[in-house]
Amino acid sequence: MSKKIIFFGTPPFAVKCLEKIVEEEFNIVAVVTAPDRPAGRGRQIKTSAVKQFAETQNIPILQPTNLKDLQFIEQLKALEPDLMIVVAFRMLPKRIWSIPSLGTFNLHASLLPDYRGAAPINWAIINQEKYSGVTSFFINEEIDTGAILLQEKVEIEEQETAGSLHDKLAEKGSALICKTIKGILEGTISPQKQEIKGTEKAAPKLNKENVFIDWDQPLEAIQAKIKGLSPYPGARFNWIEENKTAVIKIFEAEIVKENHPFEPKQVIIEDKTIRVAHPTGFINCKVLQFPNKKQMSVIDLLNGSSFSNKVEVS
Repeated sequence: MSKKIIFFGTPPFAVKCLEKIVEEEFNIVAVVTAPDRPAGRGRQIKTSAVKQFAETQNIPILQPTNLKDLQFIEQLKALEPDLMIVVAFRMLPKRIWSIPSLGTFNLHASLLPDYRGAAPINWAIINQEKYSGVTSFFINEEIDTGAILLQEKVEIEEQETAGSLHDKLAEKGSALICKTIKGILEGTISPQKQEIKGTEKAAPKLNKENVFIDWDQPLEAIQAKIKGLSPYPGARFNWIEENKTAVIKIFEAEIVKENHPFEPKQVIIEDKTIRVAHPTGFINCKVLQFPNKKQMSVIDLLNGSSFSNKVEVS
């Protein structure tokens, strides 16, 4: 009889992996995903991407509010899983990840041990890396520190955004998960302890502070910050106009290197463009979102809005 697998995951990144596991006809006995929650202005109940897919495949779904709930843990044990797989889910307590006889492994969207943490895709682009990748590893007590099973490298292209790299890694990760399952079931993978040199880069959770642009950085670093936070959550900056400050999101921009007479951080609005002056050129804003407005191209924005000739950023 084929080995029993329980899959843990919530967002679209995890769906790609679950789709591939189902396609390869592994025996998924249950899916564990986030509880349904009210979302948006209408507070309509929103179900996770993983739940939506699992329902189409008639896979039993568990949605615990508390992972330490004894009834939930007993439900998992009753399913007698041989293997558990975690993709973009919360940290599991030991009482859960130690249940299956063959262990519990996670798929992480970086080349571990680099970029441990909640936002590896974003930080790889913000830090102007040339490569990223996916890693499967056995879960242990600490986050993203377990023994590595398999890794696949992916090139980060010049115009890569967090969104495009997410899709690339989801594709690559779904294939790696199936390779990892086969390797574990056939006993052909030798887990390797993560080598820590002390120079590893981190991928901390994105918050209200670390999504802001530092306009004193080089143009390339500013551009990388914008790409690394696009399409979500969006890089932010302060727009200061006639002593009023608004927080603006920016999703797309280009670098213009040229000499000019403007003060750094001055905003130049002309010829259907919005440019932020920098000591070595400009950031030419392409897609912005003002408070309580939808995201729009600068051309559309300027067609319907007027600004004073004294604007700066911080």
